[in-house]
Formats: sequence, structure tokens, C-alpha cells
Amino acid sequence: MPEQARIVIVEDTLSLARVYQDYLRADGHLVEHVLNGADAIERLRQDPPDVLVLDLVLPDMDGREVLRSASHICPECKIVVITAHGSVNIAVEAMREGAWDFLLKPFAADKLRETVKKALAGPSVLPLKNVEEFGDHDTDQMYFDIIGGSENMRDIYRIIENAAPSRATVFITGESGTGKELAAEAIHSRSERSSDPFIPLNCGAIPKDLMESEIFGHVKGAFTGAVADREGAAHRAADGTLFLDEICEMDLDLQTKLLRFIQTGTFQKVGGSSLETVDVRFVCATNRDPLEEVRTGRFREDLYYRLHVIPLHMPPLRDRDKDILQIANFYLQRYNREEGRDFERFTPEVSALFASYSWPGNIRQLQNIIRNIVVLNNGTEVTLAMVPRPVNSSTDGDQFTSATIEAPPPHPGVSNDAGNSARLWEGDPEALAFLAGARQMRKVVENRQSQNADNLVGMSVGANANDPMAIPSIPQNSGGLGYSEIRPLWLVEKQAIEEAIERCGGSIPRAADALGVSPSTIYRKKQAWEDGSIH
Repeated sequence: MPEQARIVIVEDTLSLARVYQDYLRADGHLVEHVLNGADAIERLRQDPPDVLVLDLVLPDMDGREVLRSASHICPECKIVVITAHGSVNIAVEAMREGAWDFLLKPFAADKLRETVKKALAGPSVLPLKNVEEFGDHDTDQMYFDIIGGSENMRDIYRIIENAAPSRATVFITGESGTGKELAAEAIHSRSERSSDPFIPLNCGAIPKDLMESEIFGHVKGAFTGAVADREGAAHRAADGTLFLDEICEMDLDLQTKLLRFIQTGTFQKVGGSSLETVDVRFVCATNRDPLEEVRTGRFREDLYYRLHVIPLHMPPLRDRDKDILQIANFYLQRYNREEGRDFERFTPEVSALFASYSWPGNIRQLQNIIRNIVVLNNGTEVTLAMVPRPVNSSTDGDQFTSATIEAPPPHPGVSNDAGNSARLWEGDPEALAFLAGARQMRKVVENRQSQNADNLVGMSVGANANDPMAIPSIPQNSGGLGYSEIRPLWLVEKQAIEEAIERCGGSIPRAADALGVSPSTIYRKKQAWEDGSIH
């Protein structure tokens, strides 16, 4: 950082410009002032400053035009934009276009001085940390635990860099499997709270009756099973970050209590009588359209505007074509080490297939495909024959679509309409993957039953009719041995899930990872089984 930095303020209100100048001159900087966008662009051409403090509302042009011109005239100049409180989205767009940071009016002198100080001290290009070489790539880049250096991901990193030091709430949107929790962790790691706890809470994975206790805690005797006092996520996240994933799944009654907690910083345990105060930074995420949830009445409008301060949209993997092979190589090497395999690269055919596939399950689906390849095969190259369905639709069998996968009998209690056997699995890649496995299981059972029936028929034809030990032929539709033992598919699914949970030591997240579904899928199914009258 230069000892005496050159700073230009672009502000058409003279009284504000003088205040900003006094603030910054107190730190020994050379500060100049221009009134409009045209003068600012001319000043950038003649003698570029170290920092340009730019009001986005100017009399002669949109301040973003100055920003775009600056990126070509003097890309090394750091630009701090100023905007009104209600224009956060405009400020975020400005950061996408190259602004270093933004300030919301009104702001204190210390805030302006600290922001300019960070801009002067920071690199002119957003830093990404290099990681080890993977596969055929010379170098790859990671931003904390997020892999990828494509242009749209660099936009994400830039927003995180600028939003992290703030107390403002970040609202992350994106499809399932796009890395929303990794983005939340990066925001926490880049903030001044990084040494304090990061507490994630999945609002869709916990039954609504327990959700309030999970967030705020409870006192002994608050409800059946509350045998001791328990601290909630709000208490555990004190001075750190509370990440509320799948926020749109939260019950409306609890949304009211959450809104009060965000506004006041105080909460009350379930069954308690005293208020607790904590300092928490909120980050939330959803795979739904939050505005649509507001319009349909499933999400409180006042809570939406309280949380939706800095929006951050994680792009789907299909829009990150330059990152797909980079991510695939990363997980290939990771799973190689875990499973003791020898894979070094993908064949060109597999690389082309991965780059062209739409990845409806995003990064989570890519991870599962790579894990499948590594566990079931070995060699130095991943070949096309090793890639399972649905990515490699040329392999034997049907492709994953809702049209080719049979629906299980509806679970009792799942449908909200007694006359409608709801197919909640339709359109859900994770549910389709799970059902495809169940479908294969069903085929095995049916083939085995068919073989048994053929054996029984053969034995009855070759046996002596007077032999009391002869086994008669049993028609498959008679309800006899074999046919009557076929179990409903939902029961096969239930037993498979319960066995996975048992083998994983009771851990639902581990069982979900092994089954290739999200924990919330298992929680929802367990809730349906417990609430329904299954006989």
C-alpha cells in the first residue's frame, strides 16, 4: 500500500464530497473530487488514481458506465462504489462488473476509511489459491473448497470477497448439488468471524416439531423426551456464522420467531422464560425460487427482505463447462487415494461425454459417478465402458427418466390429498437414482421367482404322479408359494434404507451418502413411515 495514496471521489453533491475528502485526508491521502461521470473518465485517462470512490447515481450518466470504462482504461485502479441502502442489487451487479467493494449510504467515517484501506492493501486481481496438479491439467484453481476458475465462478468469488467482511446477510440460491454450503463456508472463512464457529442447519432435514428446539435449544421437561437442557444452533453459533440451509422449507410459525431473532439478536429456549442475546452472522440458502415462495404464501415477505440483502446465485454445473473436467479430475484423484486405485486420467471419449452431459444432479451427481467408477473398476484410464448410466446412456439398460422408472406404491401418509397418490419422486434426480436401484432389485427378485417357477414345473412334469414326494406345478397367479412372498416396493426401499443406517452406525448423513441421496430424502421418508398406518 502506498504511503500517500491518490484517491478521486466522484460525487455530484458538494457537501457529501467535502465530508468524504475530510475523512480520507485524515489518513494522509491525496484526495481530489470530480462532479460527474465524464470528468471522472477524463481523469482516469490522464492520471489514473489508486482508488476511485464512485457514486453510482450521477447527473450525466449511470455510474456503472464509469466503472466499465475504468476496466479498460486503468484495470489496476480499485473502485469503491457508493449506493443507497435500497440499491444493494445494483451494488452487487457493480461488483460483477469489476468494483472492488461497495458502501451503503449512510456510512460512518471509519467505514469509508477502512474500505479504502483494504482496497489499497489488496491485490488488483481477485486471488485464487493454486492447488496440486490433477490429471491432464497443468494447474487448477480453488477458492477455499470450491473448485473452478471459470468466469462465472470468478464472479462468485468476487462477491464473496466483498461480502465476507460485512455483517450483511447473504442469501444463496441455486439447484441442489451446486455447492451452496461450500459458498457459505467460504464467506465465513473469509470473514473476521473465521476463528469462531460455523454452524450449519438443514431446515429441510429436521421434522418441523423439532426445528424450534434445533435452532433455539430447550430446557429440561419442555416436551416429552427433553430429559436435559440443550443448547441450540443459535447459541453454538455465538460470534460466528449460522448457516440456514433449505430456508424455504421452514414452517411459517417458526419463520415469525426467526424474524424476531434476526431483528433483535435475542431468543428464548423452548420451555424457557429468559431471553438470551447472541451476536450471529446469518447466511441462508435454498434450491427454490424465494420470490415464488413469497408469492404463494409459503415464505414470509418480511423475512425474505430481512434475509435477502446480498444475493448470491450458484450456477448449475451445465453452465460451468470449463470447470467440469477440472472437478472430475479432482475427485478422481481423491477417490483414487481413498480406494487404493491407479487411475491417472480420463480417455478423450469420456472427457467429451462429461463436457456434453447436462448433469441434472450437478456436482453431487458428478461426485457419485466418479466414486462409482473408482470403486467398481481399476486401471490407468477411465474408459467409456466404465461410465454408468445415466451419463453413459449407450450402456445396457434404460436411461434415467421419470418415464422409464416405475413408481412405487404410494407411501401411506405421503400424499396430501386422500384421492391422489402423489408421486413426490418425479423430477427429483436423487429420487430417480434411488428408484432405479430399487427397480434393478425388483428385476432380480422377479427373475429368481421365474427361475424357481420353471424348476417347479420341470420337477412336476418329470415326477411320478403317484409319488407323494412329487412337487406339483403352481401357477404364478394363484397366490401360492413364491408369488405371495413378493413384497411391495416401498417396503423393499424402507428395509434398504434401514439396513444402510444400521451399517453406518446410525448416521443418517453417512447412510444417505452411501445410497446416493440427500439426508433430507431419508428424513422425509422416515417421517412418512412413522406418521402413516403401514401394515
